[in-house]
Amino acid sequence: MAHVILIPARNESTWTGPAGNNTYLLTGAVAALIDAGVGAPAHLDEIARTLAGAPLAVVFITHGHPDHASGIPALLTRWPGARVIRHPDEGVDPVAAGDGHLIPIRTPGHAPDHLCFLDRASRDLYCGDLLRTGGSIVIPASQGGDVRAYLDSLRLVLGLAPRRLLPGHGEIVDDPAPLIDQFIRHREEREAEVAEALRAGLTTPEAIAARLYPGLPESLRHAAIDTVRSHLLKLQADRQTPNPEPV
Repeated sequence: MAHVILIPARNESTWTGPAGNNTYLLTGAVAALIDAGVGAPAHLDEIARTLAGAPLAVVFITHGHPDHASGIPALLTRWPGARVIRHPDEGVDPVAAGDGHLIPIRTPGHAPDHLCFLDRASRDLYCGDLLRTGGSIVIPASQGGDVRAYLDSLRLVLGLAPRRLLPGHGEIVDDPAPLIDQFIRHREEREAEVAEALRAGLTTPEAIAARLYPGLPESLRHAAIDTVRSHLLKLQADRQTPNPEPV
């Protein structure tokens, strides 16, 4: 019988948390791992112990940011027969995993290549960096972040009515709908704050971020500026659209 086992990636940091990213090992007929971590030896060793000699057959990558994908070479060195599922253009057909199948769901916004993976039987959704508990999600314009796409992805996932969310950071979410609604409201409120800052005469992402995120640690300042830049790009695009959709 298949089981879902959370295995921390052991890449501890202020960004990734005290044990690093969440990766999820699905045991069963087709052993599968959701997200690759960074190749930390302790992470690889824990996967191997859990598999107890069984081969790792497939690795699902939610998106290409280093904390989620840079461990691929190390995983393939340890398990050279593993298949890697990582790009939206590779199709959205169900892929065998554990004792069932995962369906790739395109969810851009945080990253252009972002995917979630829906377990067809259990309705569990492995959601990468689409949502998390204990914080918000950066929408980095410098890396292809797109606020409109992010909101569309949140609404798409809300419509899927998943049973649980298994995120790349933070705790597993047993009641997804309220959290998804919260993240939609947060982005809409942040957009309104950015628009208000523009009306107040602030013209740069740096100045707007300083107003919206007072007292932010220096280590998070660039991410805040980058997310403000994504909001500005959306506001600019909305003004250029004859009949902009409501946000």
